[in-house]
Amino acid sequence: MWVILGLVLVVDALDVIDGTITNIAAPTIAADLHGGVSLIKWLGPAYMIAMGVLLLVGGRLGDKFGQRKLFLIGIGGFTLASALAGFAPDPVLIIIARIAQGAFGALLIPQGMAIMTKVFSPEMLAKAFGLFGPVLGVSAVVGPVLAGIIIDANLFGLDWRPVFLLNIILGVAGLLVAVRLLPRDDGDRSTVIDGWASGLLGLAMFGLLYGLIAGSTNGWKAVSIASIAAGVLFFVAFAYRQRTAANPLIVPSLLKNRGFTSGMLVGLVSFAAGTGLFFVLSLFMQEGLHASPRTAALNMVPLTAGLIISTFAAMGGLVTKLGRTLVFIGLGVSIIGSGWVLALVNHTGTHVSLWALAPAFLVIGIGTGLCYTTIPTVALGDAKPEEAGSASGSLGSMQQLSTAIGSAAVSSIFFEYAASGYGHAMKVTLVVVLAATALSIPFVTLMPRQAPAGPPEGEPATEPAAA
Repeated sequence: MWVILGLVLVVDALDVIDGTITNIAAPTIAADLHGGVSLIKWLGPAYMIAMGVLLLVGGRLGDKFGQRKLFLIGIGGFTLASALAGFAPDPVLIIIARIAQGAFGALLIPQGMAIMTKVFSPEMLAKAFGLFGPVLGVSAVVGPVLAGIIIDANLFGLDWRPVFLLNIILGVAGLLVAVRLLPRDDGDRSTVIDGWASGLLGLAMFGLLYGLIAGSTNGWKAVSIASIAAGVLFFVAFAYRQRTAANPLIVPSLLKNRGFTSGMLVGLVSFAAGTGLFFVLSLFMQEGLHASPRTAALNMVPLTAGLIISTFAAMGGLVTKLGRTLVFIGLGVSIIGSGWVLALVNHTGTHVSLWALAPAFLVIGIGTGLCYTTIPTVALGDAKPEEAGSASGSLGSMQQLSTAIGSAAVSSIFFEYAASGYGHAMKVTLVVVLAATALSIPFVTLMPRQAPAGPPEGEPATEPAAA
């Protein structure tokens, strides 16, 4: 039983690590593969977009075909995709590998949670879920730092490639354990999955991201504009499908719930701005301040530490006590931290000290952690018990998709102005992030006042929190 918990923790940690390592590794990978700015922009979003789209159906696929089978497919596919990424000879193959990593990760993660509910008693399940916060929090710190150390070490002359190749060892070990220990289940073939909706959402996200990245990199030509327009049309088709399908991915009543939709909107802006800013701060340190990958990664530790501290503080009772007030506090603290960095860069440009940035990074992390934890929880405050599953899945996918949008959009702004100097580009980026964050604040007043009093009936009292 506890070995299964360890297995699920490891694969979830791999998801967090692989979602963050390219924040540090992207410039080195792009330089080695001659992928330029376009590859830097794609490495993170490629993973997140596949993860976000397929998370909507990953759990249902496990219900239909069996959690054990989908878990094995997920971990096996993730391992092979990691090998492809590690040996990729050109930008196209590494982007394909990153998409495959995200897709198989989306199949893998929901099955682990479902399997745990079968092998643990309700009392033990709450204790088991309590381990997720610390493990995923440490993973969020370890991922970028490990990437920086590995790249600087240049193991066996492989440069950045061991960042992905190390997954092979963990993946094979996890696969062997899973084959031996996971309980067998046949699934329920009567479970209905709306593949059309997933396809429409995937096309919408690809169209938007391709147009955004291509336009900001190569100029706003007809192809880029047409791609964005197509993405919008596909998203409209997805929304229409949710209103008319017999078994929609998102329960239609949720779309009429003002508190939930407001939470989705605030979360979309907050997650996109926060994730995009994290990525650009790493780029600024490496490209503008000429820090090594390891130095940049270590200087991001205060930010991640602040995020973890505030996440646990929020989970420890602040969300229940303060409700949406904590969202206001989180957004306010994030604005203070970003404004602090803006003041430093405005004063000293690319001569700013990494030590001077560290306390500002800590403040940004604290504000972001409060938002990341509180927004999804409070958004569920008005959801009915029968809507809880769909609402939680929608919020999880929104977080992944907004991460993809944020990484692409904010880095595009940064590189758009980089020709005028990295200091100027960082200032413009911070102003945009600050404006977007400030504009989201009025919508917080439309969110539910309080978080749900407790989990829906039949669900564990404690859920894993991704830092």
